[in-house]
Amino acid sequence: MLYSEDRIRFLTKAIEELPGGYISNKTINGKVRKYLQWTENGKKKSKYLDDASAIKTEALINERRKYQQELKELLSSLPGAKGDRVAEMQMYGNARASEGNRYKTTVLYGMALKRFAETVKGLKRRESYALLEDYLKNDRSEKVFILYGLRRTGKTTLIRQAILSMSEEILSETAFIQVNIGDSLGELNSDLRLLSENGFKNVFIDEVTLAEDFIQGAALLSDIYAALGMKIVLSGTDSLGFVFSGSEELYDRCIMLHTTFIPYREFERVLDIVGIDEYIRYGGTMSLGGKHYNEAVTFKTKSDADEYVDSAIAKNIQHSLRFYRNGGHFRHLADLYEKNELTSVINRVVEDINHRFTIEVLTKDFISNDLGISRKNLRKDRNEPTDILDRIDIKAFTEGLKNALEILNKDEQSIRIEEVHRAEIKEYLDLLDLTVDIPTEFLPVSGDRLYRTIVAQPGLRYAQAQALVSRLLLDREFRNISAEDRNRILQRIMNEIRGRMMEDIILLETMKTSPGKNVFRLCFAVGEFDMVVEDPANVCCELYEIKHSDTAVPGQCRNLLDDKKCAEAEFRYGRIARKAVIYRGIDKTENGIEYINVENYLKKLGERHDL
Repeated sequence: MLYSEDRIRFLTKAIEELPGGYISNKTINGKVRKYLQWTENGKKKSKYLDDASAIKTEALINERRKYQQELKELLSSLPGAKGDRVAEMQMYGNARASEGNRYKTTVLYGMALKRFAETVKGLKRRESYALLEDYLKNDRSEKVFILYGLRRTGKTTLIRQAILSMSEEILSETAFIQVNIGDSLGELNSDLRLLSENGFKNVFIDEVTLAEDFIQGAALLSDIYAALGMKIVLSGTDSLGFVFSGSEELYDRCIMLHTTFIPYREFERVLDIVGIDEYIRYGGTMSLGGKHYNEAVTFKTKSDADEYVDSAIAKNIQHSLRFYRNGGHFRHLADLYEKNELTSVINRVVEDINHRFTIEVLTKDFISNDLGISRKNLRKDRNEPTDILDRIDIKAFTEGLKNALEILNKDEQSIRIEEVHRAEIKEYLDLLDLTVDIPTEFLPVSGDRLYRTIVAQPGLRYAQAQALVSRLLLDREFRNISAEDRNRILQRIMNEIRGRMMEDIILLETMKTSPGKNVFRLCFAVGEFDMVVEDPANVCCELYEIKHSDTAVPGQCRNLLDDKKCAEAEFRYGRIARKAVIYRGIDKTENGIEYINVENYLKKLGERHDL
């Protein structure tokens, strides 16, 4: 059977999601009752099932067993992984061939490893590759290297590229371990010991957090094997588990590289996809249909986005909490976990962040409290003005959006979702690098400090926002206009959303590449600067307007030309070093105001040499 990474990942994910254990019968007061029984963290647990649930659960258990058997057979057939390791290694003519089948996990090396790496030949490298390469070639710190991030952000590709760049001599001293569900840290330790005894000096361990005892026992990787001179690179999608192990077990004995955030400049350079609107639609992963890394378009539809939130984010958090301190860090989320509702609630929190973003675009101007940005712009459209959004039932529309977000109906929720649950989940989303809060400041200065939550994967936000906007089609008033007008209005609304998202992207990327500087929105009693970059060390600032337009018009820079606003900003933040409009047109200067193309601006942020 040929090696199939996609099938292995599918089987691994399916096994994790399906129930384990077995169904047992207990007779209580003369009545037979059915229970699901399983072992978790060394403790036996059971759950009562009614007859219908027992039949369904038993079918799922049998399906899990079928997948486990298929995975076992697939892994045992991998070239260089089990039976033909000896033949593979004889091609290198060294003594490691004598070890036979003593590995307890899936280990690739020799020609099998070379074939594994060759699948990325010709792909461009992410910027983070330089840090990984430096560790493998130069680092002498006796630390392990942790390469982590959400799914489809290029982790395994980075590993393959590192392997592909090795000389034949270095490759003969390198192994790749694929950890699967059911593997333990003890089995991994046994294989590392065997690899060390046979002279392997570089070991890549993928999905290491699938080993249930990894968080508690990760220190052995640095304290024993890295201390002996072995270079160990850990990777996996369980980002939160790495954060936990990095703050405790591995502490100062690891180098951590997070792959989740993919800036525009990398999206364009690595995937050869040009344009801010393409980044808004698909940015956030190294996936685009038919383009390089993956054949899947991760955020093509709302269901695609939902699947990603569920598998890459919600279950990431739940898996990490389950094994961190033996499940003792669930805090206020413990009851939700016990009731099997935690994943659902995490999904709702992620969607609610986007829900509030969409509602803000459609129904509220941040300063003027106008009924809606889109309604205002449609009213004053120069070519085809319309008041259709004034006539829809905005209250019913908003309520419809809220209802659309309910993953579990309220009558199905056994635990009421409180603000403390949302706050803790948001804390984990921040640790995953998925959400970032951008501040809004006010002049005159007020005691309030507001934040706009930005989702670092724009494609995810766009897919969900697009689905929410489609709820407009259900409004009676809106359905009564022509299909042509409906389509034109929906396109205009999506342009408004793309414009707001472009603002968020610029704010986020500027913040991430401006250490020592403060990046924020600045609001006045009337009007605002879309972005201010304050440099406290040099007592100066830069003022920006951000427009989704591809043409320069006078109204775009009216705030930048407002002497009173500029004087207030200069008094508060220092000398104004730059005034600019970031838009989708060409670079130029008009009336003392710079017009900067958005793609050019983003590519110059944190500019590095091509790899």
